[in-house]
Amino acid sequence: MERFKFFRFFSFRTQLDFLPSSNPVRENLINGANTDTNGELRDGFFSNLVYGFLRRFKSGSKLSSPVRYLEKIDGGSKTEEEEKVYSWLYALARSEIYMAFEYVRSTERGLSFTEAEKRLKENGPNTPLEYTFPSSWHLLWSAFFHPFNIILIVLSALSYITSDNPNGCIMLILVFISVSLRFYQEYGSSKAAMQLSEYVRSPVKVQRCAGRVVQTELIVQVDQRDVVPGDIVIFEPGDLFPGDVRLLTSKHLVVSQSSLTGESWPTEKTADAREDRNTPLLELKNICFMGTNVVSGTGTGLVVSTGSKTYISAVFSTIGKHKPADSFEKGIRHISYVLVGVMLLVVTIMILVEYFTFYDLSESTLFGISVACALTPQMLPLIINTSLAKGALAMARERCIVKSLSAIRDMGSMDILCIDKTGTLTMNRAIMVNHLDSWGAPREKVLHFAFLNSYFKSDQKYPLDDAILAFVYTNGYRFQPSKWRKTDEIPFDFMRRRVSVILETESNPEGRNIQPFYRFIITKGALEDVLKVCSYVENVDMGEITAVSAEHHHRILNVVEELRNEGLRIIGVAIKNLQQTKISKQNMENEDDVESDMVFLGVIAFFDPPKDSAKEALWRLAEKGVKAKVLTGDSLSLAIKICKEVGIRTTHVTTGPELEQLNQEAFHEKVKKATVLARLTPSQKLRVVQSLQSVGNHVVGFLGDGINDSLALDAANVGISVDSAASVAKDLADIILLEKDLNVLVAGVEQGRLTFGNTMKYIKLSVIANLGSVVSLFIVTLVLRFEPLTPIQLLVQNFLYSVGQIAIPWDRMEEDYVKIPQKWSIKSLPMFILWNGPVCTLCDVATLLFVWFYYSSGGKLDESFFRSAYFIQGLLMQTLIFHLIRTEKIPFIMEIASWPVLASTVVISAIGIAIPISIIGDFMGFTDLPLSYFGFLVVLFVGYFTVGQIVKRIYIMVYKKWL
Repeated sequence: MERFKFFRFFSFRTQLDFLPSSNPVRENLINGANTDTNGELRDGFFSNLVYGFLRRFKSGSKLSSPVRYLEKIDGGSKTEEEEKVYSWLYALARSEIYMAFEYVRSTERGLSFTEAEKRLKENGPNTPLEYTFPSSWHLLWSAFFHPFNIILIVLSALSYITSDNPNGCIMLILVFISVSLRFYQEYGSSKAAMQLSEYVRSPVKVQRCAGRVVQTELIVQVDQRDVVPGDIVIFEPGDLFPGDVRLLTSKHLVVSQSSLTGESWPTEKTADAREDRNTPLLELKNICFMGTNVVSGTGTGLVVSTGSKTYISAVFSTIGKHKPADSFEKGIRHISYVLVGVMLLVVTIMILVEYFTFYDLSESTLFGISVACALTPQMLPLIINTSLAKGALAMARERCIVKSLSAIRDMGSMDILCIDKTGTLTMNRAIMVNHLDSWGAPREKVLHFAFLNSYFKSDQKYPLDDAILAFVYTNGYRFQPSKWRKTDEIPFDFMRRRVSVILETESNPEGRNIQPFYRFIITKGALEDVLKVCSYVENVDMGEITAVSAEHHHRILNVVEELRNEGLRIIGVAIKNLQQTKISKQNMENEDDVESDMVFLGVIAFFDPPKDSAKEALWRLAEKGVKAKVLTGDSLSLAIKICKEVGIRTTHVTTGPELEQLNQEAFHEKVKKATVLARLTPSQKLRVVQSLQSVGNHVVGFLGDGINDSLALDAANVGISVDSAASVAKDLADIILLEKDLNVLVAGVEQGRLTFGNTMKYIKLSVIANLGSVVSLFIVTLVLRFEPLTPIQLLVQNFLYSVGQIAIPWDRMEEDYVKIPQKWSIKSLPMFILWNGPVCTLCDVATLLFVWFYYSSGGKLDESFFRSAYFIQGLLMQTLIFHLIRTEKIPFIMEIASWPVLASTVVISAIGIAIPISIIGDFMGFTDLPLSYFGFLVVLFVGYFTVGQIVKRIYIMVYKKWL
């Protein structure tokens, strides 16, 4: 990345010989954002070199997480790319039009075709994101390169070498399943950013100049990808802006910026405005942004930024890059590395001990491989994926689609849910609640004329019209529209923001019948725009119409402000009595003359009511430790009103403009406390989510459905959207709700905690049982000077034990466990192993001592007898230990496992006991065992469960109190 030179006012080049991809004028204008108070560059060469290297190395892979983490810590400030874009656009917004041409090195005639082609080569195609998506091979390698996969592949290869083909085949199948599932998830999510191009792929009208001697201005259509900085574009209703544009001319221009702000109401733009730095960027009147569209009006504009230098690219530049590994993934990797180290150490020692005891290298190597297989939790990928798939199927029954299986587990750890108000907490439809005059008193006359306007307008019926009609019909009003006849209409447009109908009737609704018929113009619309055309106000109590005074105007605004503070949406209603002779001379095309000198009647109030299920769902989430925060682009008063209705506290609230003024520390503190954050831009939603993750150490879910939610959806640990959402939002989401019902998320949280808990059961079980078994094998080998189990016996025992664990995902969790968010604890697992692991080893040693002293003859112990006894005891121990660690209560008495787990325990135990006394046992070198040994096993396991329960209770008390 080039460094920016210091600003010099008279360094502009007016020749149009070239426009490099890094414009020096542009660099000078934005330099201030990249220097400190001493004018020095903020970042050193080394830091930028490392940053760039990390950004490029394994683009889109998990290895980019260090950079992402650094970006998250800086939650309160803009990124470097955003600072450049902000400075550039503010400089153009504050400049005269002729200076804007200087900045981008263009002219009022536009660029020549040759110059445009040159700039296209230098700047590249006008696509919103410069992001290189990882290839399929890259994603496949990333999915394959996992410690457990490498361990299983190495053990599989060694198994094939030693002719243990079945065991090798099983391990390869497990690797294939794990790699396939992860590759599918990564490949699907990496395509999300491509959807942004949908907003700008359209033909664009551009003014270019041609001719060598006399240049002629031509209007041509070019593809959006071919638009370059310096082009002059012509736009009309429905057109998309192909880049960031400085307006040159405008006529009644209204633009929708919902793709950036989330607000459905459009905004007015004008070329004549002169802005300053205090104006929020998205509220600049003379700047239009790439990805937004024209609602009404026409104009021309100068393209000042294209491609990756546009605002939308700077804001959405992180889409498609993977999230950093969460605590669970990091924990799994740490366990993998520890097991690899322990495996290499233990297996090496076992092979050496075996070799120096028997001097048989082949047999020693095979025994070492068998020990390595016993130490490896081979079923971990299958258990994790089965648990996640089971959770996904359960959520599918709740009417939602799970795209990323890991999101199920993350929902179990989620402790904060960020939600957008519209359509999630509310019904997303308007309901009329009141009709008031200018004094704030209910007046039927206001409702009467508002009803007539909505009833007779032939233009498109809006939700507010339907709400008015429904209110009249359901409340028994009889306004008799059949006595009225429409003669004309002035339709709604986004510049006037009002609609008028001209009606006539034979009776005067004001009560005085002195003419054969009466004509009225009835206007309703945005309050401010209705007041603009009103010269009079009706005082119903006094029965007179008076001129609008400053006092009247102030009173009306106070009434409306009170209503808006209650979260209500307001429209104004006005009328004018038109005389027959006067109306015949009116030119209906002159809207300003018709809509003038009107009488203001009052206002109609609407409310978007909260869903009946929202309050219950939020209460249930709070019961499970999930706090809700509302992140919305709507007004603060409206958000507060809704939150009060659904039970969200509104003690601490803030807005996007307020957050923009805070330093980094204050930003994080404000985000931590606030429950309602309104008027947020997409980048601010992103920073709020990142602040909660990095500084608050929370697992964050985000529920959104708009383009403006894409950044937050991508950054959240659990991205949640709905089936009616924008395509980008759905592609970035991990979970898609088929119904906008928060109760579905309650079920998802429960499934996530169930999945997390069952996965942790297996990890604890496998680590304790496997480590204890290997330690016991080592001790027994040293004491007896022979193999306690042959390689095939050890592999069969390990296989049966692994098969029995398949039922773990179908186990249930205790009620107390699913009441709180569950996170991976760095301390808990090692401490659990240290407390409980030795108990397993002691049981194995106790078996060794019992068999040695009770069944040995002359100090000699029959190898086949000991192996039979040790095989059964080891298999039963590994099978039954699950029931001890799965609950904090007393197993089989206070807490019983699910029937699939019980069935698996019974079946595997029965097979393990039956093998030594069967024909298969003879083949494997086993012998029959006396009943006295099985009596010993009963005593042993009763003692094990007793001692294990005592140790478990002590561990729980010590861990919860001190650690």
